[in-house]
Amino acid sequence: MHKSKIHVACVGNPNCGKTTLFNALTGAKLKVANWPGVTVEKVEGQTSYEGMDICLVDTPGIYSLTCYTIEEKVTRKCVMNDDIDVIINIVDASSLERNLYLTLQLLELGKPVVLALNMMDIVQERGMEIDLHRLPEMLGDIPVVPVSAAKRTGLDILLHAVVHHYEEGQNAEYILQYPDEIENKIGKLEVMMQAHYPTHSSVRWHAIKLLENDEEVLEEHPISTEHIGSKSYEKEIISCKYAYIESVVKEALFHKNKKEASTDKVDKLLTSEWLGFPVFLCIMGLVFFLTFAVGDLLKGIFEEGLGIISALAAEGLKAIGTADWLVSLIVDGIIAGVGGILTFIPNIFILFLALAILEDSGYMARVAYVMDSIMGRVGLSGKAFLPMILGFGCTVPAIMASRALETERDRRKTMMITPFMSCSARLPIYVIFSQMFFPKAAGAVAFSFYVIGMVAAIVTAHVLNKAEKGHENNSLLIELPEYKKPNARTVRIYVWNKLKDYLTKAGTTIFIASILIWFILNFGVTGMVDNPADSFGAIIGCILVPFLAPAGLGMWQVGLALIAGISAKEVVVSSFSVLFGATNANSAAGMETIVANLQAVNPSFGPLNAYCLMLFCLLYVPCVAAVAAIRKESGSAKFTFGLMAFQILLAWAAATLVFQIGSLFI
Repeated sequence: MHKSKIHVACVGNPNCGKTTLFNALTGAKLKVANWPGVTVEKVEGQTSYEGMDICLVDTPGIYSLTCYTIEEKVTRKCVMNDDIDVIINIVDASSLERNLYLTLQLLELGKPVVLALNMMDIVQERGMEIDLHRLPEMLGDIPVVPVSAAKRTGLDILLHAVVHHYEEGQNAEYILQYPDEIENKIGKLEVMMQAHYPTHSSVRWHAIKLLENDEEVLEEHPISTEHIGSKSYEKEIISCKYAYIESVVKEALFHKNKKEASTDKVDKLLTSEWLGFPVFLCIMGLVFFLTFAVGDLLKGIFEEGLGIISALAAEGLKAIGTADWLVSLIVDGIIAGVGGILTFIPNIFILFLALAILEDSGYMARVAYVMDSIMGRVGLSGKAFLPMILGFGCTVPAIMASRALETERDRRKTMMITPFMSCSARLPIYVIFSQMFFPKAAGAVAFSFYVIGMVAAIVTAHVLNKAEKGHENNSLLIELPEYKKPNARTVRIYVWNKLKDYLTKAGTTIFIASILIWFILNFGVTGMVDNPADSFGAIIGCILVPFLAPAGLGMWQVGLALIAGISAKEVVVSSFSVLFGATNANSAAGMETIVANLQAVNPSFGPLNAYCLMLFCLLYVPCVAAVAAIRKESGSAKFTFGLMAFQILLAWAAATLVFQIGSLFI
């Protein structure tokens, strides 16, 4: 009896276009990045074909069903679930031999498998040909469907194959035969499996895993294999699979070496031992140059709009007789706080657009490869740099991505250093203070904090590694995907999701924070006050003055802004808008107002103080959401609070050192 709704698992190697295909089939707006480990958990989406409802499950990219990594454990658990009716095995057609190892393992499960040949355009560009008749024959006559996830072609044919394969009840017919010795042992284990678990599916796959001494299978199905053989046959089984893959490729793939891939030529520069890292810094430097140069050209539109809204709001509220305190709350608190943050949208947009293009082109995987030797010296693999790269966008998903690392030690160490990456929330801080105090070198000053963040992360990891007496980490195993033209839809989804998160934060966290900042600045122990120095805000900020003074930040306003910034880093900017009476902190007039009011409170506050403030914002505790993610991923409140204390002390020490040394020369 067929179900009215079928469950389909999308399974494939990292960088095979699996999640892009999943998005194309379901319309789900998910992050698609061109490196392994981004899809850490399975994600479900819905679609339908000719009246059949289909639930698709996007699984982490893996190379095999052997449980060495968290991704493999998640995917294996998913495909072994009896609820999964059909498996779509997405394969990078341009790297057929590497992808087919997973295909052979999936066929051993005995479930219906449909092979989706993705990236056929690259196959054609490289002058290669795939025999679409011989390939399915050698894989047990399973459906093989050429598709292009990026161009959204072949999708209907793929869904038709999935539904038809399910309705016909055609389970995979596994045709790879091992040597007689191994087949005999597999046969005996199959009989034992059927005797102990008569309703079990995937009997052959489990028998093979028992022969390989797979720990998880042995634990779940404790069948004695002593009389069959005491040794593991894993190496022999793997060798047989690769030998068969070689024969498949020989008969179904032609003109493989017709011309050298352009990827290899470009990689000679981008992954060079000596030039790879400098090139990465130059590329990121260009990104932040564009973030400032192009972003500043666009932000004028937002500034004018905010000015008009602010003026109209003030006039309208006064015209209807609104109380002065409410006018001040709306105009000086909400509009100044939230509106000021919104004027940074052009800068944020350019940054996210550049990062999305770098990710989807295939470059970011090269960054992890280039960083492997550097990270290796501090006891981590280049794979640990992947969460750090994610940290340029947002610390929360970056912390969550650390779960893809193999050991708890590596995960915790990565969680300690990832917050030093300058997330997009810190960008408004860099933009406003670098433009106010370093107008001729704003881009270079802002970029310096991205470099300082990476240096701080690497140095911290090095110190931790020394404390652990030089723990040796496993080498990085990562696929370097083909370079490709970024897909416009993928880039659009990535940028929109990031901007949506930014706007959501502006409408919630920053909105609430702006109201709270206004209230604690306008109310004190005696009630509503005219002078902010008599407010609750001043009382709170003054607590931090002795602590911040050695770093050149001994002002209660700065202390209050830093406390507020723990809710969201953008709040530091909105707090300064409210604290120093700027309707739009990102406009020329707003910046002049802030500088004038800053120096009215502290005449000596200059570029050195501003640099120390930005440095402190870079290094001290991340936002509340990131702290919550650290607590969840580490599973330890002690570790989380210890990390927060370390970051505060490091921020204070670094800012104090820079200010004290800088004061000797300025």
